[in-house]
Amino acid sequence: MICGLVTPSNPLPSASTYFSNPRRSRKNLQRRTGGIILVQCSASGNDSPLAIETNGSGTFVTGGAYDFLRATTSLTQKPLVCAKKVTLIRHGLSSWNEESRVQGSSDLSVLTETGVIQAQRCKAALSNRYFDQCFSSPISRAKTTAEVIWGGREEPLLFLDSLKEAHLFYLEGMKNADARERYPREFTTWREDPCNFCVNGIYPIRKLWGTAMEAWNEILFSPGKDFLVITHKSMLRALICTALGLGPERFRGIDINNGGISVFNFNTRGEAMLQCLNMTAHMYSDHFYIY
Repeated sequence: MICGLVTPSNPLPSASTYFSNPRRSRKNLQRRTGGIILVQCSASGNDSPLAIETNGSGTFVTGGAYDFLRATTSLTQKPLVCAKKVTLIRHGLSSWNEESRVQGSSDLSVLTETGVIQAQRCKAALSNRYFDQCFSSPISRAKTTAEVIWGGREEPLLFLDSLKEAHLFYLEGMKNADARERYPREFTTWREDPCNFCVNGIYPIRKLWGTAMEAWNEILFSPGKDFLVITHKSMLRALICTALGLGPERFRGIDINNGGISVFNFNTRGEAMLQCLNMTAHMYSDHFYIY
C-alpha cells in the first residue's frame, strides 16, 4: 500500500512503516519532497515499481489482484457502505503468560505491569491515528489493555463477546508442563493438531472460526471506516485466517506477540487485504506507525 503521493529521490528502506525519530525524519522528508511524506508498506525493491490502482472508493491499493473480480473472497458476502480499515492488537503480557499457564477464556489471568507498559507503547505508536470505534474482548487482560490504549478518546469502548478467547475447558489455568503430564493425549493434540482438539464432542478451534466470522460482521457493519480491535492470540489467529480464507487447520501458521499490531483493509465488496502483520517495533523503541 502507498500511504502518500510521491516517492522521495532518496527512497525509504523497503517495508518501512515507521520512523524512529518522527520529528527529525518528518523534517528530512519534507525537505526532500516539498512537504509530502511517503510511507511504502511493501517489500518491493526499487527495480520493481509498485502498480497503483484504486479500490473504487478512491483509496490507493498496490497490485491489481485486490481489485480484480473474485481474486479474493468476500468475508461479508454483502457490500459494505464504504471501504474499511481494521487495526488488530493482542493484549499485553498477562499473569498467566508469565507463569506459562493455559489461558483460554478464563478471566483469572490479569494484565501485568509489563503488560500495562506494552499497552502504553501501543497507545503511543498509534497516537497519530484516528479511529471511529474501538472494540475489545470483555475478558480482563484484553479489557485492561483496551482501556489503556483507548484512554482519552471521546468514543466509548465497545465490548464484544464474539472477541472472547477460545474456551479450553479443564486445561485452563494449568501450567503447560502439568497439563502435558496429566492430559498427555489432549495436550499434545492441542499443541500439535489444534483443529482436532476435542472435548466432549466440542472442537474449540473449529468453533472459534465461526465466532471470528461473527466478530468480523459486527465490526465491519458498524458505523465508521477506521476501527481498532483488542483481543487474544487465538482469536487473532482466527480473525486473520478467516479474513484470508484459511481454515482452522492453519491455526498455528500465524503467531502474534503481546502488543503486536496487524492491519487489514477491506474494500466495499468485503474483500480483505492484509497490510501489516504483528508489527512490534514499538515495543523496543519510540516508534509510531503511519499507514
